[in-house]
Amino acid sequence: MGKTDSSRAGDDRSGAGPLTPPSGLLDLLSVAAVVLNAQGQVVFWSSKAEELFGYTAGEALGQYAAPLTVHEEHRDEVIRLFAEVMESGTDWAGAFPIRHKDGSTRLVEFRNMRLLDDVGGVYALGLAADQATVEQVERDAALAMRLVSQSPIGLAILNPDLRYLAVNPALERITGQSAAERLGRPAGEVLTFLDTDPDARLRRVLETGESVVDRHIVCRPPADPDHEHAWSVSYYRLEDSGGRVLGLAYSVIDVTERHRAAAEATQARQRLALIAEASACVGTTLDLETTARELADIVVPVLADVAAVDVLDSALDGRTAPYEGPAFRALAVSAAYSTEAARAADPPEGLATYDIDRLITQCVRTRRPVLVPHTTRRDLERIARHGTAASLLEAAGVHSYLAVPLLARGEVLGALDLIRTRNPAPFDDDDALLAGELAARAAVCIDNARGYQAQRHAALTLQRSLLPELPSHLPGLEVACRYQPAGATSEIGGDWYDAIPLPRDKTALVVGDVMGSGINAAATMGQLRSAARAFTELDLAPAQVLHHLDHLTEGVEQTITTCIYCVYDPHQDQCEICLAGHLPPVLLRVGHAAQLLDLPTGAPLGVGGVPFEATTIALRPGDELALYTDGLVEIRNEPIDARLDNLLDAFTATRGHELEDTCDRILEILQSPGGEDDIALLIARAQP
Repeated sequence: MGKTDSSRAGDDRSGAGPLTPPSGLLDLLSVAAVVLNAQGQVVFWSSKAEELFGYTAGEALGQYAAPLTVHEEHRDEVIRLFAEVMESGTDWAGAFPIRHKDGSTRLVEFRNMRLLDDVGGVYALGLAADQATVEQVERDAALAMRLVSQSPIGLAILNPDLRYLAVNPALERITGQSAAERLGRPAGEVLTFLDTDPDARLRRVLETGESVVDRHIVCRPPADPDHEHAWSVSYYRLEDSGGRVLGLAYSVIDVTERHRAAAEATQARQRLALIAEASACVGTTLDLETTARELADIVVPVLADVAAVDVLDSALDGRTAPYEGPAFRALAVSAAYSTEAARAADPPEGLATYDIDRLITQCVRTRRPVLVPHTTRRDLERIARHGTAASLLEAAGVHSYLAVPLLARGEVLGALDLIRTRNPAPFDDDDALLAGELAARAAVCIDNARGYQAQRHAALTLQRSLLPELPSHLPGLEVACRYQPAGATSEIGGDWYDAIPLPRDKTALVVGDVMGSGINAAATMGQLRSAARAFTELDLAPAQVLHHLDHLTEGVEQTITTCIYCVYDPHQDQCEICLAGHLPPVLLRVGHAAQLLDLPTGAPLGVGGVPFEATTIALRPGDELALYTDGLVEIRNEPIDARLDNLLDAFTATRGHELEDTCDRILEILQSPGGEDDIALLIARAQP
């Protein structure tokens, strides 16, 4: 046979020839080959024999092997064994000490067998290797096998076609797939859960020899599809000592516990951060709807894909919730993305009655969370108010539901509803605890907002009931009025306006502002407005009216009040004006820009002992006079002079408009969002 081209044979696996590249194991063992004739003379001597025994072929050929290589004390035994092999044809194997050319002794592993040629000649073939080398290879192989079989690291060996050749027990245990399920199969068919394109990644490692080390993969293996597993995976090419590619191996280390611990630590930090954020962001105002919306927004998308805050209608007005079918008002709905599940929720501010068997009803009745980790169609029907909403929830892919009660000061106010669609994890007890903590904090804010809203409603109702109905006709005068409550509950109650007919076709115009807020301010305002009407009936001058009101405030709890009192006489085209610590009125004359009247300011009512001084101005047909309270022009972050200039510009810009439109336009221009004070505005236009 000629010399084999190992690289070419390895490349042509599909060729007709049987040649394959050498494994390299014989080179590692350094096996020597020696052939003896029937007389025991050396007739063939390999180069490895020269390395093992020290003699060159020229020195060994033709020599008797026993005297050449065996110590004298062992020669008889060697000759006997040689004779047995030659006579019986039985192979012999064993270790035997030999003498090296340099005089040293070596223990050599032998394999001896008889050979026959084509003419009947008999020969002996001896294969020999250094026993220390053989034992080292055996130890290495045994150690490798034990390491592979006992290793806690999952290992797999693939051939160059990327089919499984071997799988150790650890990999079977880690992945839940037996060796029988893998052996002979392409890796690309098995590892679909491990990688998006496993075949391409493995092929790249096989072709380039570039290993992929410690690739962190989170997956759901077929043996446990309901839980995430984390693995550290490495791919590397296998080569023999001569560089021939044997295939590919990959290792899998199960780091699920570490991954879960890290995930739990991260989740714990996120939950603490969420609670801290909720403490800062929920309840920033005393508005009920805003507080509910802040709660819904804070839990999406960290805790839920869709959240709804539903408050018992009975809790809003202090009634006891009925046993059958409680009614809820959906104050807020928040969704992480556009989804049918959000459409299934009750519209904000809408009133919805739920049957006794619904889960939200169960939540508020028992005052305990309702947790459904995996929802069924039957569960969705108990979550939704009606069948259409249940179908929307099902179409949206709702798979988990959680409701926690809103409890504050021993009273259940409603519930926080949470659902998951895209988030694959089901709600668990930890989620229920977190949602309960957030709901408890928010419920106190909602209860505060509810209390303030009740106070606001009472104060606003009282104030509106005390504001007058303007006369349908005032001689020579057209009047329009507006009252605008403040954005904050505590600021309601102190402002009023009035237009009172007087004898001889005169009209009294009044705007006042009681210092303070709430129901007490509204009550004080009612007393002063009634008193002003009573003094007006006496046909007193403006300064005298304010003097009597100032004296009256000595017996009123809220003693500081600003007021402007005017008496218009259409026959004289005059208006007598007196201020009690109030902002000056705006006058818009025909053909001129609006201006602030420079009048004696006077002292607020309740100061006492300060005289009031009236001023008479001309008010001709077409002229307009605007009386207002400080809530229209005073804002915390803007100077009062700039705001007064804005008022004059707005008043000038509305020249010739209907007075009702003028009032609306001025409020639109000057009112700030969530104003801190209520506003009273009265505009009068002299008529021919």
